[in-house]
Amino acid sequence: MAEVTAALVKQLREKTGAGMMDCKKALSENGADVEAATDWLRKKGLAAAAKKAGRIASEGLVGVAVQATRGALVEVNSETDFVARNDDFQALVRGIADLAPEAKGNGDHLQAMEVPSSGRTVTDEITQAVATIGENINFRRTAALEVDEGIIASYVHNQLAPGLGKIGVLVALKSAGDPGELEALGKQIAMHVAAAKPEAVSVDRLDPETVSRERAIYADQAKSSGKPENIIEKIVDGRMRKFYEEAVLLEQVFVVDTDLKVKQAVDRVAEKIGSAITVTDFVRFALGEGLETKTENLADEVAALAGT
Repeated sequence: MAEVTAALVKQLREKTGAGMMDCKKALSENGADVEAATDWLRKKGLAAAAKKAGRIASEGLVGVAVQATRGALVEVNSETDFVARNDDFQALVRGIADLAPEAKGNGDHLQAMEVPSSGRTVTDEITQAVATIGENINFRRTAALEVDEGIIASYVHNQLAPGLGKIGVLVALKSAGDPGELEALGKQIAMHVAAAKPEAVSVDRLDPETVSRERAIYADQAKSSGKPENIIEKIVDGRMRKFYEEAVLLEQVFVVDTDLKVKQAVDRVAEKIGSAITVTDFVRFALGEGLETKTENLADEVAALAGT
């Protein structure tokens, strides 16, 4: 019997789009014959993934998982919102999210990790899901936060199932204070981030190029007014403060209590629990942001089917 080599497995994967373990099994079952193995995979419905791989996938789910002082977000895309409501797809995303904290934001590492329930890698699990569900499915991204002491809080907006939805947020709070109080504050800040979409935690964490560009724009606008240079500088400083209030988490008006800025809300809880609190970072994933979406109308689809 011919040997099933890594080169043959690679060849079959490229030809069919099926998972590595499925390709290896197909070759073993068919005497290392690539054509016979291809037919075997097609009969099993596992070769269909390759044909679906080029289709636009901008729906899907964001998954959230928190494990002690470490948390992670993942985004897995499907072609339709209908599939996002499919139990099998939700189980897939939940399984990937549960592995994600260990991957610490490394997408390649996460995709190579083994899913305990199946023994397949995340990549092969997705390939299997494409064949089973019948739509193109893509792992898009992951991000993770961790603190040495404190909590990672999470929030999922438009939640379809526990830890799964359209917008996912993680917030890292560093503190030696009461975990219950920190969790409550963290959840509120995570909800705020979902709604307010800040660009950075603090002013010093903003992209310097963004700050320079904003200041230059405000300076040009002020100069066109013909005011003296010292007045222009004050105008620019005032407009930059307004920009920080819109772009920086700690400077934003707290959506939970609009009488406070976020930093003031944090200081109040810190005083209450008798321990300093630092918002070290946050991550916000909104499903499909920046992705191409399918915009064909019915007439276009009919024309495409008719070959016109």
